[in-house]
Amino acid sequence: MGNGFIEAALSFPTVLLTPLLILVIGYWIVVIVGGADPEAGHGHGDLLGVPVPVFVSLLVALAWFGTLAGSEWHASLPLGIVPILALLAAVVVTRLIAIPLRRLLPTGPDASRADFLGLTCVIRTGRVTATFGQAEVHAADGSSAIIQVRQAGTDEFSAGTVALIYDADPEGEFFWVVPADIAKKGL
Repeated sequence: MGNGFIEAALSFPTVLLTPLLILVIGYWIVVIVGGADPEAGHGHGDLLGVPVPVFVSLLVALAWFGTLAGSEWHASLPLGIVPILALLAAVVVTRLIAIPLRRLLPTGPDASRADFLGLTCVIRTGRVTATFGQAEVHAADGSSAIIQVRQAGTDEFSAGTVALIYDADPEGEFFWVVPADIAKKGL
């Protein structure tokens, strides 16, 4: 396989796309060692909802493989038509791969503690004090999290009490809460 493969990769028409494939492989090596971000521009520089580097890498790899296979298996075709057919097939296949792939990629900004501010939570511990307490909060995406909560006052919190998250303490990694019914009365 060694010599035949290299010979096929370096012969016309596959050789037209071999430098691009080498660039794509080099790019992903740089990404792996941490020198580039494969999602750079995700959300702004997308092609069909997939970051440009991912889309272009798929397109180049599929076109290169199509050219290699086409030149080896379809000797009856004129060699000039093989790269064109391979590129067209690669575009179609890349589009088909991009549809499910975009569902796997995150969209929007990273989650932060500030996302919980203003939400209600359900107390999960028997009490909440200035130094102790936990609650369950549901994010806008439907996910839930158990968070550390504290209160500044002397309100009675017990398991099952609904509270309002009004502030976060990044150093202590907890949230300040007040009873939700108190928050409603203040409005």
